[in-house]
Amino acid sequence: MEINKAYNKLVKHDAERLGITPVQLKALYKINYNPNISLGELAEKLKLTNSTVSGVIDRLVHGDLVERVIPPGDRRSVSIRLTEEGIRTLDQFNSSDSMLIKKMKEVLDLPEEEISHLLRLHKLVLEKLTIEEE
Repeated sequence: MEINKAYNKLVKHDAERLGITPVQLKALYKINYNPNISLGELAEKLKLTNSTVSGVIDRLVHGDLVERVIPPGDRRSVSIRLTEEGIRTLDQFNSSDSMLIKKMKEVLDLPEEEISHLLRLHKLVLEKLTIEEE
């Protein structure tokens, strides 16, 4: 929980620097790596409800960071993609000014055997905490 709290604090710091919310930053990031994603797919990837993500997208559209696109072959579906401004905003996030990226690089600079040990322990704890499906 402490690691999750520290991570979220870093995301919040970077989002505030960009003038957006942490959820908006996460949405931009997911959209960037999943161009023309649907609202439902984005909600699933963010682990949020469709209605919550719809509001996030409304605000991102209003800020000219994303756009809704109706594919010519299927007027009932809507996909979401970054605008030029959205791409610039994400580029600013990926810059050397990002506190999250700086800190994640420090984590990745840990010795390989330490990272392997951490991942092994993480997997073991997850196995112990997971309820087996019938």
